[in-house]
Amino acid sequence: MTRLGELVGVELGPTSWLWVTQHRIDSFASATGDPQWIHTDPERAAAGPFGTTIAHGFLTLSLCVPMLYEVLPPAETMVVNYGANRVRFPAAVPSGSRIRGRFRVLEVEATRAGERATIEAVVQCEGVEKPVCVAELVTLTVL
Repeated sequence: MTRLGELVGVELGPTSWLWVTQHRIDSFASATGDPQWIHTDPERAAAGPFGTTIAHGFLTLSLCVPMLYEVLPPAETMVVNYGANRVRFPAAVPSGSRIRGRFRVLEVEATRAGERATIEAVVQCEGVEKPVCVAELVTLTVL
C-alpha cells in the first residue's frame, strides 16, 4: 500500500482558504457551457434567492482537487480522479467568498489497475453555517 493506506481514518485539513471570485465563476461557466444567470449575471442575481451570484456546485466540487493535493502526501506515481460518490451541495457559495476543505481517507483497496482510495470531502464556506459540498472522492493511484 502507498502512504494513503496509512492515513485511513485520519482527518486532513483544514486547507488554506481559496477565493471563489466572480472571474473564477465566469471562467467555469464559459468552460462548461453553463451560463445560468444565478452564476453569471450579478445584477439579476442580486434580486434572486441568494442576493448575489453563486458558484456552480460542480465548480465547488472541482476545487476539492487542489485542496486535496494541499493536504495529501506527494504521490510518487500517477494519481487520477476515478469518480465521486454521494455528492451533495447543502449550501451555496456566494461570489467573492472563501472556501476550504477537510478530508478523511475512508478506505484504500488494491485493484488490478492500482490502489483505489475513497476520501470523504467536506467543504466549508467562510460565513456559511452548513457545508457547501460533501462528497466521497475516489482516486486511483497507478502503481
